[in-house]
Amino acid sequence: MIEAIYKAHEVNQTIIALIDQMVAEIGKAKHDYTSCAIPEELFAAIKEVCSPEDMEKAVFTDDKQTREENIRNITAACEEKFADNEEWLAVLGEAIYQYQKKTVRKMILKDHKRPDGREITQIRPLSAEVDLIPRVHGSAMFTRGQTQICNVVTLAPLSEAQKIDGLDAFEKTKRYMHHYNFPSYSVGETKPSRGPGRREIGHGALAEKALMAVLPSAEEFPYAIRSVSETFESNGSTSMASTCSSCMSLMAAGVPLKAMVAGISCGLVTGETDDDYVLLTDIQGLEDFFGDMDFKVTGTTKGITAIQMDIKIHGLTRPIVEGAIARCREARLFIMDTCMKPAISEPRKTVGEYAPKIIQMTIDPDRIGDVVGKGGKTINAIIDRCDVKIDITDEGFVSICGIDQEKMDKAKEMVELIVTDFEAGQIFKGTVVSIKEFGAFIEFAPGKEGMVHISKIAKERIDRVEDVLTLGDVVTVVCLGKDKMGRISFSMKDVAQN
Repeated sequence: MIEAIYKAHEVNQTIIALIDQMVAEIGKAKHDYTSCAIPEELFAAIKEVCSPEDMEKAVFTDDKQTREENIRNITAACEEKFADNEEWLAVLGEAIYQYQKKTVRKMILKDHKRPDGREITQIRPLSAEVDLIPRVHGSAMFTRGQTQICNVVTLAPLSEAQKIDGLDAFEKTKRYMHHYNFPSYSVGETKPSRGPGRREIGHGALAEKALMAVLPSAEEFPYAIRSVSETFESNGSTSMASTCSSCMSLMAAGVPLKAMVAGISCGLVTGETDDDYVLLTDIQGLEDFFGDMDFKVTGTTKGITAIQMDIKIHGLTRPIVEGAIARCREARLFIMDTCMKPAISEPRKTVGEYAPKIIQMTIDPDRIGDVVGKGGKTINAIIDRCDVKIDITDEGFVSICGIDQEKMDKAKEMVELIVTDFEAGQIFKGTVVSIKEFGAFIEFAPGKEGMVHISKIAKERIDRVEDVLTLGDVVTVVCLGKDKMGRISFSMKDVAQN
């Protein structure tokens, strides 16, 4: 992965050279920038209210709410002190924020002291559990410090895959969907819950990408899969917690993942020189806000499945990139070994009790039209009678989805009958659907009928078909082949002899 990143970096230099050439030839002068820097006099006055030592005490706690309350108290004291200076009051919030930032960065860079007291390589307390919601197809909870994600997995037949109308002409559907929700209560706020913003979409896409590499193919596992991560509490790196939670939830749902996936975030605080920096494992919200990098990596024990990074500095040296990737590998292996595997070590062999079951079979593509019937009449009759869902691909792969195994088996039997090339001697069960003077028509599968001539109904001679059969009777018949008109011919009286 490191070699791939730096190969791309090498190629990018040619693109940058072109951009620089364009700027030199047709570029416009940059706009002037008016500095909005906080007056140094304000910082000095704030330090009289709250000394650097007091600010360290205020931010040095592993409880987010306590820290926020400490900062509110400092802000209130400053507002009281500067009540007559409207110019300072207008920028006081930003000044307090920058004071916090300088304090936290100094603690980390010079003292290797993190706000919650952890070592720079230490992960917050972990916990995990599965099956906490009994009625759903799969569920899991993953907690890392004050970040907690509950994930729920729902399985459905492939026909319920998301349809995509995008720019890629080859991508028409999306079989695996991961959705991420970030309600206001997860950060101690109250506001209306509206549609997802770019943050929710981005976090959901990252956790979705993290699992794509280990998902089974549609042939191996013919389900559409929806995974939803609900953020119960947030204090940094909820997307990585969503990756861990969704992986466990999928395994609990019986999705045969090829490997377990975990994710973690690595942070960075830099000094004045390239070699003056500190990498932080498992950054919390404060370290993300005040640090220089958020480097997220997901993967298995063997490799990386997704990377996402944002930085607030001009660039990263190669030792920083290599160190971050190595640190994330150590952390994700630790998370899998000590937290996730004790909760669920491998995917369950079968889907859950309440999940839909699927039977797969293959038919001759030329017979798909027989199964579907005119205007979908035949396939809809099977669906209605057996209370199932049926999907058929152009290649002839048939998936029968339902809850009741007996009904699913019946639907499979009907499909098999429809695509069978009938031969004399085959035994069928069917229903009397029509009675004529010359015989009765027997439906042995939706849209598939054959006729029993009156002379083939009973061993003894009968005058009227109605003397033996009535509409709706279920009878056993033997196939005699096709008559002169090409219709399937049956016999009831010859069943015993066959």
